[in-house]
Amino acid sequence: MPTLAYADVKTAADRIGGHVRPVTVTPAEPADETYELHLALELLQHTGSFKARGAQNFLLAHREEGTLPAAGVTIASGGNAGLACAWAARRQGVRATVFLPVTAPQVKIDKLRGYGADVRLVGTEYAEALAACEAFAADSGALASHAYDHPLIAAGAGTLLDEIHRRIPDLDTVVVSVGGGGLLAGVATAARHHGIRTVAVEPENSRALDAALRAGHPVDVTVDSVAADALGARRATSLAVAAAQESDVHTVLVTDTDIVRARRALWDDRRLAVEHAAATALAALTTPSDAPAGYRPSPGEKICVVLCGANTDPADLTQGQADR
Repeated sequence: MPTLAYADVKTAADRIGGHVRPVTVTPAEPADETYELHLALELLQHTGSFKARGAQNFLLAHREEGTLPAAGVTIASGGNAGLACAWAARRQGVRATVFLPVTAPQVKIDKLRGYGADVRLVGTEYAEALAACEAFAADSGALASHAYDHPLIAAGAGTLLDEIHRRIPDLDTVVVSVGGGGLLAGVATAARHHGIRTVAVEPENSRALDAALRAGHPVDVTVDSVAADALGARRATSLAVAAAQESDVHTVLVTDTDIVRARRALWDDRRLAVEHAAATALAALTTPSDAPAGYRPSPGEKICVVLCGANTDPADLTQGQADR
């Protein structure tokens, strides 16, 4: 079973330095004044999500080892990992073949083609696109990347936490959305090194990590959430499960209603157009006080929420604005 250590995150940080944008961290008004809130705007990253970090680390590591094949790289994705892979591949001068479910947002498909990727739409869920990607890699000799289940991908994602820590040295808690768990695995590994708690947030109807923790190992789940285009993994990575089993990781679930409300609030209050996956993390802090879900900060707790991506169609955010 693959493992992840803080040394892997440090190696990734050295490798991708200068290839990705340092994260912007900004203070924000919390739901109440008992805790301190910051937002990590990783939606400003290349390709519009944190995935650029892992993609660069993966391809640069293979470039160093001389293992980038002529057939290029291939990946299955709900969209964001494919965008990052295609972008990183173009920067490395190699071909990218990206498999997506037919339900992927058109905005992501169009952007992928803009990066020069060969886009192939297969099935209605990520798992079906992944099976097609694996078959293509076996037939073509292309290097198979992964949206989240690889130590190089997770270590690249973990570099985000080191940057947040440099900006907020006394941070208590970082909050991240979870799909397959690559972001969680990397961030939690780095956070543990710095003595920072990690809160992992999943949609109630896309809960691969929660199911794995209950079973004691990764299991398949049904996916049916408004955030499924980015948080739609049927199964959590073993790296994420191992990270979440540590005592300094707290896992919570939020409803689709909470996610939609948090996403709309980010637009209404801050003019940030984020995808539902990014709003999932913030939803943990904005659930109604009488709801059983969510995360309740302690008095004085210093929290940073990672807004992980913005590859979304903002039309549903702006409708009706002129009438207000």
